[in-house]
Amino acid sequence: MTDFLTDYGVVVALVCAAAAVVYGLIVTQRLLAKPAGNDRMREISGAVQEGAQAYLSRQYTIIAALAIPIAVLLLVLQNWETAVGFLIGAILSGATGFIGMNVSVRANSRVAEAARGGVPPALDVAFKGGSVTGLLVVGLALIGVAGYYGFLLLIGSTDKEAVDALIGLGFGGSLISVFARLGGGIFTKAADVGADLVGKVEAGIPEDDPRNPAVIADNVGDNVGDCAGMAADLFETYAVTSVAVMLLGVLTFNADFAREVAIYPLVIGGVAIIASIIGALVVRTKSDRVEGALYQGVILAGLISIAAFYPVTDWLMGDAVKLGFANAAADAVSVADLWLCAVIGVAVTALLFVITEFYTSTRFRPVKTIAQASETGHATNIIQGLAQGFQSTAAPALVIALAILGANELAGIYGIGVAVMAQLSLCGLIVALDAFGPITDNAGGIAEMAELPEDVRNVTDPLDAVGNTTKAVTKGYAIGSAALAALVLFAAFKSELADEAPAGFDLNGLFNLSSPDVLIGLIIGGMMVYLFAAFAIESVGRAGGQVVEQVREQFREHPGIMEGTEKPEYGKTVAIVTAAAQKEMILPALIPIIVPVIVGVLSVDALGGLLIGVIVVGLFAAISMTAGGGAWDNAKKLIEDGAHGGKGSPAHEASVTGDTVGDPYKDTAGPAINPMIKVANIVAILIIPIVKF
Repeated sequence: MTDFLTDYGVVVALVCAAAAVVYGLIVTQRLLAKPAGNDRMREISGAVQEGAQAYLSRQYTIIAALAIPIAVLLLVLQNWETAVGFLIGAILSGATGFIGMNVSVRANSRVAEAARGGVPPALDVAFKGGSVTGLLVVGLALIGVAGYYGFLLLIGSTDKEAVDALIGLGFGGSLISVFARLGGGIFTKAADVGADLVGKVEAGIPEDDPRNPAVIADNVGDNVGDCAGMAADLFETYAVTSVAVMLLGVLTFNADFAREVAIYPLVIGGVAIIASIIGALVVRTKSDRVEGALYQGVILAGLISIAAFYPVTDWLMGDAVKLGFANAAADAVSVADLWLCAVIGVAVTALLFVITEFYTSTRFRPVKTIAQASETGHATNIIQGLAQGFQSTAAPALVIALAILGANELAGIYGIGVAVMAQLSLCGLIVALDAFGPITDNAGGIAEMAELPEDVRNVTDPLDAVGNTTKAVTKGYAIGSAALAALVLFAAFKSELADEAPAGFDLNGLFNLSSPDVLIGLIIGGMMVYLFAAFAIESVGRAGGQVVEQVREQFREHPGIMEGTEKPEYGKTVAIVTAAAQKEMILPALIPIIVPVIVGVLSVDALGGLLIGVIVVGLFAAISMTAGGGAWDNAKKLIEDGAHGGKGSPAHEASVTGDTVGDPYKDTAGPAINPMIKVANIVAILIIPIVKF
């Protein structure tokens, strides 16, 4: 095949990725040109910016100290190409979170100021701010993968060698992601718990009251957790999946078509970026219809992507599917089959959105039952919240299972990879929806602290409510994509083992469930998930306790704070949470790196079992935690809106307890399981040279 896309496919992908970066630069310039409000609004926004920058700078310093020895190990275990790829992935992932977070913390006061003109202008500023982060995620991820792949080809690497080196790039993104998710999650929930327990419960002041010393730390946490954390998470998923699908394609198809199948997922990602930019541009409303305006952009981008995937598949894969399968059993696969796999991936995105919204929105039964259970006390609120969290795993699991079945029937394990790549092709807009949440949350806080007119809060509050829903929905998407991406990585791990296995080794007997080693690995893999989650939740408890004590101390030593005659020392609380989050994130983050290495050097069968255990247990734990935590949160908001006695009622007190329990579930442990699953799988691929066969 010698057409344009084959010869210049990498260039096509890079041009599309560059379009995302250009979009981000243009939108950022226009956003920063908008008025940021009065002096008080700019002062509050500046404090949030300062705290967020200090946190991320410290976090990246710690990660750099860990990344350098890992890069040296990769140089020894693999080669310089893999080690350099690791550094590229880590730098780009960190840059994505840092740049996106900096735009978000500057958009917050501008949203509050725009809210003076009503919902339409405030929505426009908030979403555009989030879209910068979202488009940068896919743009920088595709630039990293396609650019480094093209560079390796230019210096003489074969397609297989180039794709192998890209595994290192995926690992670099994964390392940043697991730390960003953990550190950001610990920070945001420790600050939130401390602010709520002392401010709302003990002092009886509103959530965003400027008298609360933890209020700035709480706003900082929204950005470093939900903005920088989600950006790093989906950057890593996008990059890792691209590389895994490239690797599967190179291993699945005849070597004569290696270039086409390696480029195919990159071009799919590229055309979807253009579709996402178009989708982002149509997000607007002339009324108060916020959710509809946000989702219309995602729907349009999905439809354009589906339409574009067919010609791309025909141009790049037309000859390959006819003549190039190395596996004779797959000869029946057609261009239409691969396109349908891509359609399945987009459909999974839509279904996960609908399911997650059902379990976390105040409009539906799960949240309403938790709110109703709050009338009979704290214990019944917790019981009902746990039940809804467990129940929320069923529908997503069935959707993922059916997607795997359908894609596998159409085109085998490679078809599953295409479906996952198509699902992730829309992640630019998904991250935009997620970043919309902290921007609107901060805007509401600024409006409260700056004592803006009531009509401004009447705009920011509905935007914040929608932001809570979009944050929950995007977490469901992130978990589903993580599970499917991990499955593709596991398939790549098995294929790579086949290349590295010693002569005479029985590959057909790998990962047999009757093997004690496999069963041991399954148990260890499941254990890793719960141990990881336990450490993450404990970290929130310890860090939150420090915040509680610090806020109590300020109230005790400075009684003028409550009277409005003294200013709280916000910086002290930010510093305490920053130090605690950085310290607490290290131990759990090392679990998916160290445990697979120990197991792998003892038994390859146990390592395979471990990966299966991590994927299956991690999927259910992450969904139940994020959906359950989101339901607890919105049950509290439902009561605060007047249901079951409203604010100050016994039901409200019980719902605050449930929300406090759910916070580390939905914003720390649950989301951090996503990168943890993929880190374990990538580490397994990288340590193949030292595993015991």
